[in-house]
Amino acid sequence: MTDYRFPQEIRELIRAALPQDTSVSGQTPDLRYTYIPTGHSKALHSNAMLVSGIRGAGKSFWWTVMQSDEHRQMLAHLLPKSDIGKNTKVSVGFGERTAPDDYPDKDNLVQLSREFDPSQIWRSIVLRHVIKGMAEDLALPASSWTDTVKWVIANPESVEQLLVRADQELDQANVYHLILFDALDRAADDWPTMLKIIRGLLQVLLEFRSYRRIRPKAFVRPDLIEDTKAIYFPDSLKVLNQKVELRWPRTDLYGLLWQYLGNEPNKGNLFREGCKEILNLSWNQYNNVWTVPDVMRTEEDAQETIFHSITGHWMSRDHRRGFPYTWLPSHLGDTSKQVSPRSFLSAIRHTAEDNQRPGDDYKYALSYESIRKGVQKASKIRVQEMEEDYPWVGRLMEPLKGLMVPCSFEEIASQWKGKKFLDQLKEVKLPPEHLEEGPDGIRRDIESLGIFERMTDGRVNLTDVYRVGYGLGRKGGVKAVARE
Repeated sequence: MTDYRFPQEIRELIRAALPQDTSVSGQTPDLRYTYIPTGHSKALHSNAMLVSGIRGAGKSFWWTVMQSDEHRQMLAHLLPKSDIGKNTKVSVGFGERTAPDDYPDKDNLVQLSREFDPSQIWRSIVLRHVIKGMAEDLALPASSWTDTVKWVIANPESVEQLLVRADQELDQANVYHLILFDALDRAADDWPTMLKIIRGLLQVLLEFRSYRRIRPKAFVRPDLIEDTKAIYFPDSLKVLNQKVELRWPRTDLYGLLWQYLGNEPNKGNLFREGCKEILNLSWNQYNNVWTVPDVMRTEEDAQETIFHSITGHWMSRDHRRGFPYTWLPSHLGDTSKQVSPRSFLSAIRHTAEDNQRPGDDYKYALSYESIRKGVQKASKIRVQEMEEDYPWVGRLMEPLKGLMVPCSFEEIASQWKGKKFLDQLKEVKLPPEHLEEGPDGIRRDIESLGIFERMTDGRVNLTDVYRVGYGLGRKGGVKAVARE
C-alpha cells in the first residue's frame, strides 16, 4: 500500500469487507469479525454484572457472543486472565427473541409487574435457570411464570436453599453460570413501569453479588439507570457504581476496521501484506481468524500511517481542514465524544462506494470528498437508529430543520410552542422522561442522549453526527442532508 498501486483493489476490499448492517439482530456474529476492544474485556468478566452502552456500542453483540461456545473459547484464548472459558454456563434471562421457557415476554412481564414485585420476577427467572440440570427433586413445583413467581414468594427458605446448593455445585465444578439480560428498553412502554422493572433487576444483581458462581449480567442503555432517584433502593449505589461502560476510543474503532479488512476472505491478504510492507507487522491466526497485531490496536502513530496510506494525509488539498485519521471519528461522536462503531464502519463503507476523486491524479483509495459524503450517510443512519430507540426525538427535531447552530434555546423552544404539540409526545412509547416540565425538561432529556450540547454561554450546539442527519446547518461545517 505504500506506493498506492492498488487504490481500486483497496476500495473493493472495503466494500466487500464492511457489512451493510452491523447489528446482530439476535444472530451469532461471524467469528472472523469478533473484535475485542481493550476496555470491553472488563465488561465480559463475570463480576461485571451491570454493563451500559449507547445504541450500537455492543450490548446486544456481547449478549449474543457470550451465548456461543465457539466464541467463548476464542475469548478465553485472547483474554487468558479473564474467567471466561468453554466451561462457562450461559442462560438467557431476557432478550430481543421470544423465549417463553426462558423468560416472560414484554406483555407478560408488564402484567406480572402489576401483580408482583419485579425483583421477585427476576429472581424467579434466575432460579429457574440455575436449577436446570440439577437433581429431579430440585425441580420447581410450578409451570407458568405466574405460578413460579407465586411459589418463589411463598417459599423464601426453599428458594435460598436451592440457590445455595446450585452455587455450591457450580463452585465445586469450577464453573460460572451467567444469566444474560438484554433489550431491557423493550420491557415496558411507559416510564413508571420501566423504572420499576429496572429497579427490580438491579435489586437482584445486588443480591447475587454474595454468590460465588451465579452471575446475572444485565446490558442496559445509560438513560435507564441515570435517574438514581427513580431507581433508588438501599445499597443501590453498590451496583450502579460498579457498572462497566462500553466505549469505543479512536484506537478501537480503527482496530475494528482492521479486523474486518484483514479477515475479508478474498482480498484480505492484500491488506495484511500492506501492513507488513508499511510497518513490518505480521498477523497471527486463531481458529482460522486473523488477529490484529497489538501495535495496530493500540498505537495511534501506526494506525494513522496505515489509514493515511488509504486516504491521503489531509482532508483537502492541504492540512488546513484536518487529517482523515482524526477528522473522521471526531465528526461521528456525540456530545460525550462517544462514537458508535456502526456509524464509523458505515461512514467508511459509504466512502468506498462513492468513488469520487478530487482530480484524475488522485492516487489514494478513499478521497477526502468521499469521506465527507460518508459522514453524511452515517449521520442519516445514526438518526434512524436514534429514532428506533426514541421515537419522540424525530418529532422534536423535525421543526428545527434548517436552523443554524449554535443558537439560543429560545429559538428552539419557539419551534416547539403550543401545548398540543407537546401533548402529542405523550402518545409515543417511552416519551421524554421530563416532558411534564415543558421545554426545559425536554432539553435535559435530549442533552442526556448526547444530541444537544449546552455551551458555556447557554446556547445549544449539535455535533455533526446528529446535526447533519437532522438537517441543521453550521457555518463551515459538513453539509446537512435532506430528511426524507
